Amino acid sequence: MKQIIFHTHKSTRMNLPVKLALFSLFLILLAGCTKDFQKWNTDPTGITDKQLLPDFNNIGLYYPGIQQHIFGEEGDYQLTQNLNADSYAGYYMSPDPFRGNINNQSYALVDGWNSDVFSMAYGQVMGPINTIASKGTRTQYPDFWAVALILQVQTMSRVTDYYGPIPYSKVGQGSTTPYDSQQDVYNLFFLQLDTAVANLQTYITANPGVKPFQKFDMVYGGDYTEWLKYANSLRLRLAMHIVNIDPGTAKAQALKAISNTGGLLEVNSDNATLSGYGYHNPIWWIGTSWTDLSVGAAYTSYLNGYKDPRLPILVAPATSPSSIAGKYVGIRAGTPVGGKPMYNGYSTPNWNTIQQFSNMILMPAAEVWFLRAEAALRGWTTESAQTDYETGILTSMQQWGASAGNYINDNSSTEAAYTDPLTPTPGVPNASIAPVSTITIAWDAGATKEKNLERIITQKWIAMFPSGGQEAWTEYRRTGYPRLFPVVVNNSGGTIDTDKQIRRIQYPSTEYTNNKENVDAAVSKLGGPDTGGTPVWWDTNKGRPDPVNF
Repeated sequence: MKQIIFHTHKSTRMNLPVKLALFSLFLILLAGCTKDFQKWNTDPTGITDKQLLPDFNNIGLYYPGIQQHIFGEEGDYQLTQNLNADSYAGYYMSPDPFRGNINNQSYALVDGWNSDVFSMAYGQVMGPINTIASKGTRTQYPDFWAVALILQVQTMSRVTDYYGPIPYSKVGQGSTTPYDSQQDVYNLFFLQLDTAVANLQTYITANPGVKPFQKFDMVYGGDYTEWLKYANSLRLRLAMHIVNIDPGTAKAQALKAISNTGGLLEVNSDNATLSGYGYHNPIWWIGTSWTDLSVGAAYTSYLNGYKDPRLPILVAPATSPSSIAGKYVGIRAGTPVGGKPMYNGYSTPNWNTIQQFSNMILMPAAEVWFLRAEAALRGWTTESAQTDYETGILTSMQQWGASAGNYINDNSSTEAAYTDPLTPTPGVPNASIAPVSTITIAWDAGATKEKNLERIITQKWIAMFPSGGQEAWTEYRRTGYPRLFPVVVNNSGGTIDTDKQIRRIQYPSTEYTNNKENVDAAVSKLGGPDTGGTPVWWDTNKGRPDPVNF
């Protein structure tokens, strides 16, 4: 089997087999157990999977593991998000020259890394949820089933947005599984959220204040009123993803989310975050224990240019080389970094803010205000796009304890240039680059909708840091915003256009070995070769230099 470099603790590394089982094998097992059930769901009663009875206490034991595997811990997070989407979104770049810089961050897609997105989602989320369903949860405990559906939609929306068509509607029904088109997957997401919302509203009405899910809940402490807001907000996020390709469905689903009496995430106490059950923040872990994490140049360049008060709260200043010490300087994606500690002195996340047990953020309320701003900009609601936009900024400022001052009225600050003092060197391109955006902060009622959308998405991108890289990459591909620096070095062999940037990741090689007929059909549905340069269904901008969203 292929091997990857995987981390075990601060000072040592070891090679471990890639954690991708044969897909055909784990589909057979999906109705059974989950790999890490013992690790994540230790029960002092000694009850095992085979002994589980259909009562909510035993069903609930599956949920902490499901929740933790949305992101995963340590190496799982590093492989499923940090070394792909986080980099592609401009949030992070590693100072470690993995594989001699021939890796995801320079568009040399590593199958053994990206396969983890697939295997973790199906083995650690879809599998346990199938087990939960098999125990009669849909009818016996519809409130628990509602939470399972929300977690499934949250997780699998990430997967389809990475790959495009995925196995979904028939998972667990055979030794090999057909792929659904991405459009069909999204339509099923909306139906599943219908069920989740209806179940929760029925339960809340009949049992106000009751929290049977409390001891299994890593997100809201068993508060179903918050889960309802989260479900509505997730619907709104997914609706906006498809606005350029299926505007009718997008509008209908967005309005369903906004008008639901359960409400949306609005204040920071509503934020959907993960904590508890011994789960530690994987960003902290890979940044401090492994020193594999620096902030991306795009993020520091925008926040430097905007004089953003969140910058010193979220990002630590560089320590070396001396020319940038004390300044906020990230690493540009695709920079051919030398062996450590060459780039280790560049800015990292602020470890006083992002600590070992800091919550991992699934969806902040600020993001939802920006989604509402876009809906208003499109004329779908009577809300003020400007008010929603400014509320999104102020909510993010409050989230991090920053003083907004006159920030929302700044109509002159723009992205700063980026200077990398360690390039150019002989044979290495210059990573320094002029700004690629001229968008300002203050709302401009006289600007085009496209310009104001750029404002909305740019500020949403700022607000979704530090753990929103996957969603930020999705929004970049959908809208073309924020405008991001291209990779310094492109090692894709021509399959990914440097200027258009990466649009997806490739299917796992094991799918071609064990599910070939179905993955071949999926590529046909994709509409292009199985490479990082082929856009997914909702990606109509396809890397246009001048995005079109209206």
